[in-house]
Amino acid sequence: MNIPFYKMHGIGNDFVIIDNCAKNISFTERRISALCDRRYGIGCDQLVVLSAARDESADIYVQFFNPDGSESGACGNASRCVAALLHEKLDKKNILLQTNAALLSTEIIDNKTVSVDMGVPGLKWQEVPLSQDIDTLHLPISGDPVAASMGNPHVTFFVDDLSTVDPVFCGQVLENDPLFPEKANIGFVQMLDRQSMRLRVWERGAGLTLACGSGACASVVNAVRRGLADRECLVKMDGGSLTIYWREKDDHVIMTGPAVLSFSGNFNQDTYPL
Repeated sequence: MNIPFYKMHGIGNDFVIIDNCAKNISFTERRISALCDRRYGIGCDQLVVLSAARDESADIYVQFFNPDGSESGACGNASRCVAALLHEKLDKKNILLQTNAALLSTEIIDNKTVSVDMGVPGLKWQEVPLSQDIDTLHLPISGDPVAASMGNPHVTFFVDDLSTVDPVFCGQVLENDPLFPEKANIGFVQMLDRQSMRLRVWERGAGLTLACGSGACASVVNAVRRGLADRECLVKMDGGSLTIYWREKDDHVIMTGPAVLSFSGNFNQDTYPL
């Protein structure tokens, strides 16, 4: 059976998006990994599966899968891409996404820019989660990182010079630290001024990506908590930039950035066995 898909990206963080509202496609870890493979499959940082919303107020139910087959609770860049895709299909400016982490409201700013309300960050140790009761503002790890959840666990290291950090070596070790029972996304931030920063993120289950939307949100939240940044900040990543605003009136984190359709196509389901 031929299955249609869309290949999209948010500042280089790329996704294969599949509409499974008819529930005629099964997704095992093996099939997910094969589809995400950049040599033998379509290739992407995450596979995004759409199905009928389980909450009657939402427009769609969205699941995010890493290349290793594991499921992620949230993905900011992918959420913008889904909203842009549904904008074309539904002719709506505001799309409500149901994810495993939360209901995410989105707004189409223009034909290439989307804003997503990523909700309230989790700042308590149980919310991240951590394996023990520890102050999330100062983790007992070399480098004095900060932890927060944006639907998935993020740990932020603030460094003087990002060029001196090897995010691949550090990330793959720190991701699996016993302090993180669900593993963690590891971000490295160099503050440029109070309104801008440079960020590189090692994503659990995916590795080093050109951009990480939820990581950008967590980095701004953690920088504000440390007194290093204002609540609105430009986050510059290898693939481009996002504007993050941690709204003071309700603590919601608003992420704004581009969403681009690269191409669409079809794949034969039999080529990717269960």
